Amino acid sequence: MKLQHLIATGILAVATAGAGYYAYPHLLRAPLVTTSIASLAPVSEAVYGTGTVEPERWAKVVPLQRRRLVELCRCEGQVVKAGQVLGRQDDAEERSALDQMEINRGQLERDLARAEKDRDKNDAGRTEYEQRWTKLEETKSRIAAQKVRLDSLLLRAPLDGMVLRRDGEVGEIAGPTDVLFWVGPPAPMQVVAEINEEEINRIAAGQKAFLRSEAFPGRALRATVSQITPKGDPTRKTFRVYLRLPQDTPLRIGMSAEVNIISREKPAAVVVPAEAVAADSVQTVDDGRIRRVPVKVGIRGNRNIEIIGDISKGTPVLSPARTDLADGARIRIDGSLTRAVEPAAVSEPADQPGATPEATVVASATTAPSDPDDAVISAAMTAHIDSVVNDARRNLISNSR
Repeated sequence: MKLQHLIATGILAVATAGAGYYAYPHLLRAPLVTTSIASLAPVSEAVYGTGTVEPERWAKVVPLQRRRLVELCRCEGQVVKAGQVLGRQDDAEERSALDQMEINRGQLERDLARAEKDRDKNDAGRTEYEQRWTKLEETKSRIAAQKVRLDSLLLRAPLDGMVLRRDGEVGEIAGPTDVLFWVGPPAPMQVVAEINEEEINRIAAGQKAFLRSEAFPGRALRATVSQITPKGDPTRKTFRVYLRLPQDTPLRIGMSAEVNIISREKPAAVVVPAEAVAADSVQTVDDGRIRRVPVKVGIRGNRNIEIIGDISKGTPVLSPARTDLADGARIRIDGSLTRAVEPAAVSEPADQPGATPEATVVASATTAPSDPDDAVISAAMTAHIDSVVNDARRNLISNSR
């Protein structure tokens, strides 16, 4: 009995020692954290939208009636003058009616000439003359109206410019809902973008913007806000914004483009990853212990955030923030994961079904481009890529639920 008690006591002692050995590194050692280095970099805030490249002046050519097409010019890319005939609808019935009216008018003119000779002989002659004159005038009015109907079957250029596009073929039936020609000066061009109504108050004429097109991957294309439509679309909850393109833009009419309008920008700001900020503060490391530093958040985005406070370039901050650790708690830093704040490499964004990112922000690389505008453009482009990918994923997840 005593032997069994000694054996049990020994087993308990071994178990206690093992538990203590296990608990020392896991319970008594300081928790392991990862950090990022606050960086000084250009930062910008952009409002995102999508748009289409169009000439600043252009017009659609649509038929007024639903008829068969009998003539269409082969004039895409050609310069035309306002009023020039581009096509014609079937007008055989109208022309036949006009011919009959012309014949009738000729007969009425001859009858009126004969009645004019007897007009002054008596009252009957005067009455007959007036009746024949009235019939002739009515016929002339009908002929003029018929000519207008005939002219409405001609498709004319609405303004001087170039035939930008032609649709439809001879023999097809086209009506008022069918656009057969796009006509307008090919330059200057603009992008007509749709902006969420929640963001429109941050946009003003004269603001810089950059565009991104799948036809020119990785290339920032510039534009300038020229006009904001006074009335929004209550159904789509968007406002139309016009952005003027420079003369040397490589974009072509009809291309779609992603639009980032720079609403705020700074040439240099202290930025940290968004995950490093919690409860308006960041956690720095001072002699192996956490020190909570209150900060104000400036321009923010999905990836990086501008912070204003007692944080300077090169300061390590916990990333992600550890709200579970008290101020002054001892910690260990995983040095292999410490990194400076840098933007993602410019690349093709992921597919963006239904994504409408909010304001985005990113700090460019620590070595900023020599041209401040280029720095802003590069920063906004990097922001947009991260924002689009993140928001697209969130939308896909929410839509699948």
